[in-house]
Amino acid sequence: MGFREAVRIALQSLWANKLRSMLTLLGVVIGVASVIAVVTMIHGADTFVATKIYRYGADVFTASKIPRTWTSAEEYLRYTKRKDLTMEDYRAVEDQCTACIATGAMLDATGSVVSGNRSATGVDIRGWTWAMPDMYNVDIAQGRMFTSSEQARDAHVVVIGDDVAENILGPGNPLGKELRVDGQPYTVLGVAERQGKTLGQSQDNFVAIPLTTFMQTYGANQSITIYARARGVGLPLERAVDQMRVILRARRHDALGAADSFSLDTNGSFVSLWKSISASFSVVAVGIASISLLIGGIVIMNIMLVSVTERTREIGIRKALGARRSDVLLQFLIESATMALVGGILGVMGGIVIAKTVTLLIGFPTTIAVWSVLAGLLVATAAGVFFGVYPARKAALLDPIVALRSEL
Repeated sequence: MGFREAVRIALQSLWANKLRSMLTLLGVVIGVASVIAVVTMIHGADTFVATKIYRYGADVFTASKIPRTWTSAEEYLRYTKRKDLTMEDYRAVEDQCTACIATGAMLDATGSVVSGNRSATGVDIRGWTWAMPDMYNVDIAQGRMFTSSEQARDAHVVVIGDDVAENILGPGNPLGKELRVDGQPYTVLGVAERQGKTLGQSQDNFVAIPLTTFMQTYGANQSITIYARARGVGLPLERAVDQMRVILRARRHDALGAADSFSLDTNGSFVSLWKSISASFSVVAVGIASISLLIGGIVIMNIMLVSVTERTREIGIRKALGARRSDVLLQFLIESATMALVGGILGVMGGIVIAKTVTLLIGFPTTIAVWSVLAGLLVATAAGVFFGVYPARKAALLDPIVALRSEL
């Protein structure tokens, strides 16, 4: 019997016993679906972290009092005891960092925005220097960004996100309109290009005002985050980071040999940390899914043993007609592998559907990794072969005379 004939018989057997086949394949389907869903979401999160969480490019880095990532409460408390980064620190970097082609600074808060009879709470209030849109990878779709002179005179001007323009200002041209941010009046200069949702949270629900105006309104006793763009990645980035470190250490009087009293973060350092965390998630997820595959494989072996018992006479006839042990062995191995492969295909489809449903419901980013699909199918098929060996060997070793007599 050829390979194609064995596959056809396997599919016929699955189709003839639909309910039994679905119950048999359930473990494989759940295992593969779990792996595909988790890997798809983790791969999507990896892509998101690399391109979205740090909205600036690979050549942008920051200096802050508290780093963007920390691993324990004790570590966080230690960071809170550092001195604040001030506007004077920012201006020193702006004036002295020759390896930086642009610099900026930022503070943020959460507040309310009102225009006429429309209002919203929980809006992201950003205090920006005039160069921050480039640092934050935000394009202005309408109007313009405020200028350095408007920043210097603490002007009450604002650049808004698309959600604020649509929900608070309503239809019509938003430029030149007035809105109130936490009770303070501001004139709209520009509207940022729409960025969409990330992890279900809108990235367009913000207003950006000059940093000096922000500090007048919300207080100057806050630590700012300093942004800088190097002349490129690699060595130019390292040179710019080192130069900023020297400038800030000198200003903050950090002792020779002592640790920095601030944190310098790059896009690469955060992405590397996330990938190490996501790799751990992947190992745990694959381990849990492997249990489902193991159970699915055992169920397949059990059903194949039942199939051998049910088809004893058929095996005897095939052997009486000249089938060799290897032919019978191959037939049952192909049948078990085909069953597992069908389960793997259903699992891949189910995993993708689950991941994309999560994306639709909460906006969690998902990206289908081709290698995970191929790996899922390969592992499922391998499980079918592995757990089909014993039933196939049992069928191959049947004595044809005994097999023919068993159902007489």
